[in-house]
Amino acid sequence: EAVDMLDQADRLQRQFFRLAAQPADRRALPRWEPPVDVYAGTEEVLVEVALPGVPAERMEILLDGTELVVRGERALPNRPAGTALQRLEIPYGHFERRLVLGPGQWDLVDRRLADGCLQLLLARRR
Repeated sequence: EAVDMLDQADRLQRQFFRLAAQPADRRALPRWEPPVDVYAGTEEVLVEVALPGVPAERMEILLDGTELVVRGERALPNRPAGTALQRLEIPYGHFERRLVLGPGQWDLVDRRLADGCLQLLLARRR
C-alpha cells in the first residue's frame, strides 16, 4: 500500500511539474513548466503561477499581444552542512510557461508574489 501511494505521488509530481517541450536547438537550457490556475472574466483574467522559492528578481513576465510568458530560474536550494539530499521533487533550473489569452489586447495591471505563487491580473485594453 505504501508503494502504491509513493507511485501515485510520483505521478502527480510529474503531472504538475513537467518539462516543457524541448526547443530544436539542443544546446538550449532545459525548462520546466510551472502549474497555473487561470480565472477569466469578460474584462479581466487572473493568472496564478506556482513558483515556490523563486524570488521576483529571478523571473520575467512578457505580454505580447494575446500571449503571456512567465520565465525565469529557480536555483537549487542550499542544503545545511553535513546533510545529504534524499529527495528532490520541486523542480529547479530554468522554467517557462506560455499562455494564450483571449482575443484582443491585454494590459498587466497588477502583479504580486505571495505564498510561493505569482499572481498576475490582466485587463482587456479598451
